[in-house]
Amino acid sequence: MPDNTFLCPDKLLDEKPQEIAVIDLGSNSFHLLITRIVNETFQVIGRVKEHIHLADGLDSYNYLSEDAIERGLACLRLFAKRLQGFSKENVRIVATYTLRRATNSALFIMKAREILPYPIEIISGQEEARLIYMGLAHTQPEKGRKLVIDIGGGSTELVIGEEFVPLLAESRHMGCVVYTQKFFPDHKITKFRFIKTQLTAEQQLENIAYKYRQCGWNYAFGSSGTIKAIINILNEMGYKDGYITRQRLEIIVNKVMNTETFAELKFAGLSDARRDIFVAGLAILCAIFNALEIKKLYFSTGALREGVLYEMEQSRFRHHDIRSRTATNLAEHYNIDREQADRVLTTTRLLYQQWYKQNQHLADSQLETLLNWAALLHEVGLSINYSNIQQHSAYILRHSNLPGFNQEHQLILSTLVKFHRKALKINEIPEFNLFSKEQILPLIQLLRLAVLFNNQRQASIMPYEYKLHCVNNHFTLTLPNKFLAQNNLLHADLEKEKKYWEAIQGGKLSIIADEHTMIN
Repeated sequence: MPDNTFLCPDKLLDEKPQEIAVIDLGSNSFHLLITRIVNETFQVIGRVKEHIHLADGLDSYNYLSEDAIERGLACLRLFAKRLQGFSKENVRIVATYTLRRATNSALFIMKAREILPYPIEIISGQEEARLIYMGLAHTQPEKGRKLVIDIGGGSTELVIGEEFVPLLAESRHMGCVVYTQKFFPDHKITKFRFIKTQLTAEQQLENIAYKYRQCGWNYAFGSSGTIKAIINILNEMGYKDGYITRQRLEIIVNKVMNTETFAELKFAGLSDARRDIFVAGLAILCAIFNALEIKKLYFSTGALREGVLYEMEQSRFRHHDIRSRTATNLAEHYNIDREQADRVLTTTRLLYQQWYKQNQHLADSQLETLLNWAALLHEVGLSINYSNIQQHSAYILRHSNLPGFNQEHQLILSTLVKFHRKALKINEIPEFNLFSKEQILPLIQLLRLAVLFNNQRQASIMPYEYKLHCVNNHFTLTLPNKFLAQNNLLHADLEKEKKYWEAIQGGKLSIIADEHTMIN
């Protein structure tokens, strides 16, 4: 099992400050942020930002072009030089809108793996929104309810939260790179195009605007490059109080409307790198101001990358594991039989402990945690009906908003639950980016056994003494003599289970009554 050895306090005093890094693979830019932990706070020691315009490479079928992939990989080669010597535990890479949408994102990740020895996590829009809020919540001192807006290259995230708790979190498919491509493909500016862009963005917000206004906020913050550029422009115009209003936006819009092309935009405070996507970003922000009836918007440097940093060090900065709270909330929402879930979880852990001793090369602490959550949540689909519960549960876990889970973790959780009973359709197990099928299959087998041993629900019949031997996908269970004779239903279930395992290449379930007698 994972090493939990405590370090000597004297050694801790002599240790160098720990350095950790976050890479944000955005639709417009790739960012590398390197910090060190000093006195339980983050001290930034390096930032690298490269404008990649990855979203430009998405075609109408969401296929990412070779040129866009190569631009991204070239940037990762640059990052790799700076990250030499960093351990896997101290680097986290998150990918957002474009790699969420790209049908060939697995190709990019496969090539990236050859450059950077760290896993790339594709996070959902709502998870991105939550992390953006956490980054701001940890970096802004203001008390009270906060609205946070982040206009990215491919999507825009909107969150309302209080202290460290997001109350509303949404992601909308509208971003400055994507909308530039859609409404300003030739970089020509017209009033008609600007209004159409703004109206399209307002339509994206139509079904959430009312609940956001009703929820309300004390402060509104923006954390994106578009908002930073507008603040810089206003500052150059003499508005040095650090916030945006609707009237101030109108001043900038009017100046933009007097310009015919992007190349002619001559705002002091607007960088060359931002110029080609500025107009679309401005239209999106105008739409947000209208829809949410914002009075003042301040700029914040804390956003996604800072949120990821605090997640990495949550034991220092936070007292709750967001994923555990998510799992608990889901269990309560679907009113699962918690006693049964705990029985299955206990059995799963007992089986895993024996499997782990023989298969440490396949083990991973994240996968162990996901297996435990799968054991707890495998019956969430019972609220629909018992028939095909595994399919219902898998669907709920795959498509629910699960704060704290990246897309791959959510897919693994759903997959484990989908195959916890009945037929094992191996061809339906998806390909994963962070883990291999070789690592996932034994977890499915362990969960199936745990559920099977608890089929009689109120009476758990896992024996006190047993041996589990695992070689690849061949599991051999050695049970106490006469145990199966005393548990006829379990014996019948195990015999049926043997046939299911034949679908796995090299898969086999053997049951031994004692060390010498095989039960056929």
